[in-house]
Amino acid sequence: MKRRDFLKMFGIGAASLAIQRQGCGSESRQPANGKAEDRPNIVFIIVDDMGWADLGCYGGKQIKTPNIDRMAEQGVRFTDAYSGCTVCAPARSVLMTGLHMGHTSVRGNTGGISLLDEDVTAAEVLKRAGYATGGFGKWGLGDVGTPGVPEKQGFDEFFGYYHQVHAHDYWTEYLWRNSEKVPMTGEPGSMERYTHNRIFDQTLAFIRRNKDRPFFCYAPWTPPHGKYQIPQAEPAWEMYKDKDWPNNPKVVAAMDTMLDRHVGELLALLKELRIDERTIVFFCSDNGAAARYDGVLDSSGPLKAFKRSMYEGGIRVPMIVRWPGRIEPGTESALPCYFADMMPTFAELAGALKYVPADIDGLSIVPTLLGRDDKQKKHECLYWEWGRYNWARRKNEPGGPAQAVRMGKFKAVRPKAGVPFELYDLSRDISETNNIASERRDIVKKIENWVKANRLDPREQVEPKKPAGKRFM
Repeated sequence: MKRRDFLKMFGIGAASLAIQRQGCGSESRQPANGKAEDRPNIVFIIVDDMGWADLGCYGGKQIKTPNIDRMAEQGVRFTDAYSGCTVCAPARSVLMTGLHMGHTSVRGNTGGISLLDEDVTAAEVLKRAGYATGGFGKWGLGDVGTPGVPEKQGFDEFFGYYHQVHAHDYWTEYLWRNSEKVPMTGEPGSMERYTHNRIFDQTLAFIRRNKDRPFFCYAPWTPPHGKYQIPQAEPAWEMYKDKDWPNNPKVVAAMDTMLDRHVGELLALLKELRIDERTIVFFCSDNGAAARYDGVLDSSGPLKAFKRSMYEGGIRVPMIVRWPGRIEPGTESALPCYFADMMPTFAELAGALKYVPADIDGLSIVPTLLGRDDKQKKHECLYWEWGRYNWARRKNEPGGPAQAVRMGKFKAVRPKAGVPFELYDLSRDISETNNIASERRDIVKKIENWVKANRLDPREQVEPKKPAGKRFM
């Protein structure tokens, strides 16, 4: 039986029988504070291509991020948090479905490959629990006209880009709101026309409209992803435009500082509306930095490689979580966690675990958030893969994907199909320089067996047909 059909058939009462399989969730069926009327609002900000070491609170030296650094001081900073994948669309698929890259629907990164109608998303889980659900930014899990559009996947409203290739242009002529075109006004290059500013304004408007009820605000903001476009009038650009750096890292730095200002404004709005203490805010990146920018930004820090890699620089991401009065300020967690964990985490916070499908791969990290580390379940393995897409054949390249597995302190990497796993001890070698696979064949074999038992081949990854001469609707 399909996952969505299961939920529809059994409804609220019997859905509670869909207890998480071992290793997939918490036994609690109430919100973290035990009172249904006190369910927190959930804001999840995910920016695009921010490196693990770009933020000051992660050791960054060049980019000014005082608001996000303060957020870390007021909450918990995760040192070993990971994306769902090393590129945009698959990472978002893992985030939305709670299924790792060996199970989730969208594994190609073309931008239009659609979630299936039977997929159950985090937004659907929260909507069933009575949350208002809004998304603002880049979707990447189904273009207009497909079953993957956000308004068919649990969102009351979504404003922004549907196809991620469309999201490469900050001066586009239009964005989408629930599959209806919204024309952009103003001249290209202006603050008015800059799409991130429009998306940010709509993010805040959603929070204002829903301040008196529980809400899920999903903010997949597009910067600092290229194209590297920013208005000349953007205050953050003034801070970096005269730096003796190449243009791209200057724009990335300005975009990150602009995002930091917007995070500060969002947090200020929560206080203004008097909902600060009943709102949990997550901040993270969707994958590693687009480039290392060594000697300038040093975006990957000590991590090896960057986006599109299975090494740490491609998949380890900054993640900060703030919830005044509930999360101990200034804490740090080395819990290995990743995007698949977000669905059960949101669901436990909302008292909605009964709506979560039984077959997800994620674990709720609520115990860690609330300082109950002794109650935190841990993954045997975290899994990633990514297969290159052949645009001419409109399907993934043959031969299999690049893969990575984290098992405790060990990390296995298969950088391309057809080669053996490399193995690294991250507790001693965060830069993945010393391949110990030949010395620890026992660990490699255990990981290989786990992958065989916990991965399915992907369904055909089909990019939908487009109008003549276009790559998106």
